Amino acid sequence: MSSAPLALAPKPSLAYRLVSGLLVFPLFRGLFRGSTRGLRHVPKQGAVVVVSNHGSHFDPPLLGHALGRPVAFMAKAELFSIPLLGAVIRACGAYPVRRGASDREAIRTATARLMEGWATGVFLDGTRQPDGRVNAPQPGAALLAARSGAPLLPVAIVNSHRALGTGQVVPRLVPLQLRVGEPVPAPASRRRTDLDATTAILQQRINALLELDPLHP
Repeated sequence: MSSAPLALAPKPSLAYRLVSGLLVFPLFRGLFRGSTRGLRHVPKQGAVVVVSNHGSHFDPPLLGHALGRPVAFMAKAELFSIPLLGAVIRACGAYPVRRGASDREAIRTATARLMEGWATGVFLDGTRQPDGRVNAPQPGAALLAARSGAPLLPVAIVNSHRALGTGQVVPRLVPLQLRVGEPVPAPASRRRTDLDATTAILQQRINALLELDPLHP
């Protein structure tokens, strides 16, 4: 296992601050009565793998702007060629992954972000889940941590699957909340048994956070 990256967290860019202040926070705090719990667990500096459940398309901007520091996410390479949008998502920490790229290439790209000191976001299931829980966790987040030495930060996004779930076109104005748990150490090695053990811990932690004080629609 590599030692933990020593790079400091990149400073938020002007584009990031504008998107946060003019778009994400007015929607999150105002329209969806959004709130956060456990921000004391978020490392202020250095690499960290932010791991969460995935219920809707709202999740990347919420994770990227509500934890007190930018969070980098993979995005389709084609998006970066769109005028203005490409510049904005790049400034907000998104990094391109080619359509059809191998998992190995995506892991290398994400590891490079961690070595630069970024908080790097991973949805544990990989795809949106209709019930908003972690149901079929994948070992990618644990592998990133094992490669970089970065800790893993479990985050539960409550109610996003109700706000804009699979197949929904019109959002429902339900209360949203981000709940941050204590960091989980990187796996001891890249062996599948170690990766699976850490992944199971993350699944349990995130689902437990989801079950605390349910937010009713």
